[in-house]
Amino acid sequence: MKNFNSLIEIQALIFENKITCETLIDYYLKRINKTKNLNVFIEVFSKEAKIRAKEIDKKIKRGSSGKLAGLVVAIKDNICFKNHKLSAGSKILNGFTSLFNATAVERLLNEDAIIIGRVNCDEFAMGSSNENSIYGPSKNPHNLKKVPGGSSGGSAAAVAADLCQIALGSDTGGSVRQPASFCGVFGLKPTYARISRYGLIAYASSFDQIGPIGKSVYDISIVTEIISGKDNMDSTSSSLKIDKYSTYKPQRKKLKIAFFEDYLNNLSLNTEIKSNFFELISKLKKDGHTVSSEIFPYSDIIVPCYYILTTAEASSNLSRYDGVNYGYRSSSSKDINSTFKNSRTEGFGEEVKRRIMLGTFVLSSGYYDAYYGKAQKIRRLIQNKTNEIFKNYDYLLMPTTPNTAFDIGIKHDDPTINFLQDIYTVHSNLTGHPAISIPIWKSKDNMPMGLQIMTSNFNEKNLFSFSEFLMKFKH
Repeated sequence: MKNFNSLIEIQALIFENKITCETLIDYYLKRINKTKNLNVFIEVFSKEAKIRAKEIDKKIKRGSSGKLAGLVVAIKDNICFKNHKLSAGSKILNGFTSLFNATAVERLLNEDAIIIGRVNCDEFAMGSSNENSIYGPSKNPHNLKKVPGGSSGGSAAAVAADLCQIALGSDTGGSVRQPASFCGVFGLKPTYARISRYGLIAYASSFDQIGPIGKSVYDISIVTEIISGKDNMDSTSSSLKIDKYSTYKPQRKKLKIAFFEDYLNNLSLNTEIKSNFFELISKLKKDGHTVSSEIFPYSDIIVPCYYILTTAEASSNLSRYDGVNYGYRSSSSKDINSTFKNSRTEGFGEEVKRRIMLGTFVLSSGYYDAYYGKAQKIRRLIQNKTNEIFKNYDYLLMPTTPNTAFDIGIKHDDPTINFLQDIYTVHSNLTGHPAISIPIWKSKDNMPMGLQIMTSNFNEKNLFSFSEFLMKFKH
């Protein structure tokens, strides 16, 4: 069986009786078994997936199957799946089993998608390499010495290695788009509130969004269409009408496109990525589109602003993991105070503890206004400036990442160096705008490089159209 480019191909063969959901599951299970060295899957739902595949095959024969029949999905280890274990890559959630489905998962299941397993991720979605996990790092399918990116590294690697057709990830500051770029697949961070966060373990609640990772624009669009929409279990979810994303048309009109000159002059940007970016700009201009350079006045403070706000929210959200109600409890505790202290000290990894401490500091008395309050004001300025851009332009282009996938095991004396991996992706999380990474380039050493496209809020359908159009420039 071949590596399918999209669900369209899969469903065509299913409805022509050339393959079945059962044979499809067998194929992916064999692939997963052969690629254990990638360290992608934490748990594979082999028996359950086979049983469900047989049930869906019967529904297909009766003509009553859902829109996603034949879609095999992996889910990040921070998204709830009823009666299945969930750990967010952390010791602190040792032994925890979810009592309910995340809304995104429930909606996939309602349309007959098959969930084949849960995949590795950075602990509590904090990281850009998938190395901050109790299960060890996942590996990049394009080069086993390289990271797949993070925090949804397992999700991106699973799709890139053809271990599933779609994977769900979560994106707080680029955690879907950055690994999608490193692994050469598509990754969407939808408009904030477009997809319910119910059942997603919180990192930073005003930033987090569930997003799909896939092999084609179509697959991303149909999954987004299914899992979007108002959810009474998430008061922040939007009630705006959902477009028929999967019916997007090829882009035809001439567009107004912006890019930020100061982003492209950043010293951390790989020269090959920069060269490819300007080559694309030249091609778009020759194609009749208006492409203009703009100055973004907050480019130097966008990453510090992001980390002040997200660590503050993480400090609050992660206070519930105390060794009392569920998850890991230290065996060396003697009283309530030592239970809290020892369980959290032993249960959380170094990166999570670093961010909790930073967040606690910026929220503390005497520093709240100087850091957290000021960052909130800057966030508003960034949002206002970005909204202003989209009054004049259809899309904003930038690289997804400043470099290609880096080696596993690189250590820095300054841990904040890793934060610069998010220099281009945190923008859309701060503002709430949708953004997608598309696998448009490859480096001279054959590693993927992604292009990021941002657009106005709730404009995903046009974003998919433009993404499909840009893929004609792939090289």
